[in-house]
Amino acid sequence: MRNVVLMSTTGATADPLAALGSLPGVAESVESVRKAVDRVYGHRVMRRRSNEITSEAALRGARGSAALSGADWALEEVRRRSDFGTDDEARTVGAALRLSAEAGQLLTIWRQSPLRVLARLHLVAAADRADRVGRPRKDGERVDEPLIGLPLPGSAEAHGRLEGLAELIIAGGPAPALVTAAVVHGELLALRPFTSHNGLLARTAERIVLVGSGLDPKSVCPAEVGHAELGREACLTALEGYASGTPEGVAAWIAHCGRAVELGARESMAVCEALQRGAA
Repeated sequence: MRNVVLMSTTGATADPLAALGSLPGVAESVESVRKAVDRVYGHRVMRRRSNEITSEAALRGARGSAALSGADWALEEVRRRSDFGTDDEARTVGAALRLSAEAGQLLTIWRQSPLRVLARLHLVAAADRADRVGRPRKDGERVDEPLIGLPLPGSAEAHGRLEGLAELIIAGGPAPALVTAAVVHGELLALRPFTSHNGLLARTAERIVLVGSGLDPKSVCPAEVGHAELGREACLTALEGYASGTPEGVAAWIAHCGRAVELGARESMAVCEALQRGAA
């Protein structure tokens, strides 16, 4: 079964991801994101200390992603802790940190085999789940993703749509990075193809697209920070629009993801300013 969102918004267009860029308001979101990212890369601190900004963005992004999955820890708590196996919240934060560290190693593989990358990410996030790790869910398996209330597609539909999305990514095309990243994020949340950690994986995959596309090559604009700041309710409302498959709903989801990237860029601008003042 093909992706109903892409079908409903583009019809028989050869490159449905690119066609989404023509939806109302999407071009403006793409341009706004580009300007926000460029401001970070233009900061004088980035010329000398970009590795520090990247490391801090990874930490803050992991914290934000974990918060959206139910483990809303203070940044300093995430920074100081070393034991992430004591309870469910600690395991969620640990999984987010591992995914953030792993993402940068998978950029080249993503362009060739997105499904392989997703399987690897699930293995990294859910290493304690025995035979259910690193493979899409099967019929009858329970999905541990209580914070997403959308109807759960059957495993056959989830597999088919995931394969279709992977084909589009491998084929490439002129779609803006924001559009591709938003669709990848939205599909993974809507499909929940694994038995656990789908939210963490979706946000990590979004980051991989933004970095691998060249929009944010140093990974200093963590969209996860922005998603956390926008809040779970706003995310779920926008996701419902995406899952509806209407042009308005899909455009609103892309704009929501764009705003998250802008807020992530703003976070790193603040880090750059603090480093410049010698306050961090």
